Amino acid sequence: FIGRMSGRLLGVGRPRAALIRLNARPAAMLGRRLLSSAAMPEELVQVERRGAVAIVRLNRPEKLNALSLPMFRAIRAAAKSINSPKLSGVRAVVLCGAGRSFCAGLDVKSLMRDPLAMRRTMAELLETNAETGATLAQEVGYLWRLLPVPVIAAVHGVCLGGGFQIVLGADFRFAAADSKFSIMESKWGLVPDMGGTLALRELIPLDVAKELAMTARVLSAGEAHSLGLVTRVCASNPFDEALLFANELAARSPDCLAATKALLNANYGRGKAAEEKSALALEARLQRKLIGGWNQLAASAKGLGVPDILQPGFRARDNQWVDELRAEGHEERDATLAKP
Repeated sequence: FIGRMSGRLLGVGRPRAALIRLNARPAAMLGRRLLSSAAMPEELVQVERRGAVAIVRLNRPEKLNALSLPMFRAIRAAAKSINSPKLSGVRAVVLCGAGRSFCAGLDVKSLMRDPLAMRRTMAELLETNAETGATLAQEVGYLWRLLPVPVIAAVHGVCLGGGFQIVLGADFRFAAADSKFSIMESKWGLVPDMGGTLALRELIPLDVAKELAMTARVLSAGEAHSLGLVTRVCASNPFDEALLFANELAARSPDCLAATKALLNANYGRGKAAEEKSALALEARLQRKLIGGWNQLAASAKGLGVPDILQPGFRARDNQWVDELRAEGHEERDATLAKP
């Protein structure tokens, strides 16, 4: 099963460090010392234990850690592994990316090569997990919110689309000064559907969220920080600063950290867990309506650089969106009237 945690603990040449390998790829290990002398494959996601801190590293550097279906599975498995017996005692998580960037977003070109495979992939990505109330696409960001430990994302290079939504699931975002961010989904004619809207409503005003989501504008780390989307712009290596901060938090009461996270997530989220699940369900439902439609495919063609003469034009907006907005307005009105 791709994305299943192997359960093998490996030495990485550091004292008291262990590495859990997720989602095997056939590749040679590059000079890494292991407890076993046998060569081991590289993994799409690595989970390394350093004392009380777990380091989760996206590991598809040749593709700027772009998100394929196996990557989604492996990230979900990594998030779930934090609560496993083998990682008991972990009190903080640092989430980072190998190579030149944190994550370039969805690997759209690989998906577009095979339309039949793309349909199967999207069906799996948009299938809701009854336990979490989230789809696989949402779980890679949302599961970090559910962990009873602080999660610090260390961002360098580009952090676009799905990559940005993953780090929005973290509790803190430390960014290199030259890193770039974008809510990129509208470039492909889609809505941001990976749970990132839960954090957006906590971090920025509604009009700013709409502007960023509708334009797919690329933000510098400085602008992202000024808007409240980045916690800290790092003068040095963001991973080093994130690890230092993680160790500082890990030295505090784990019960206090878990309770504080639960309390502030509930209050800043302005809703109970059931309302979060409702928000996730809305993301997934709207995305299912968009995928495969004429205008979504036209946006994808433009995003992929299809020559202008071959690009299909956009059609008139479907009337169903009027009904959607009316329905959401009625729900908001009913919730307001129900308040004491």
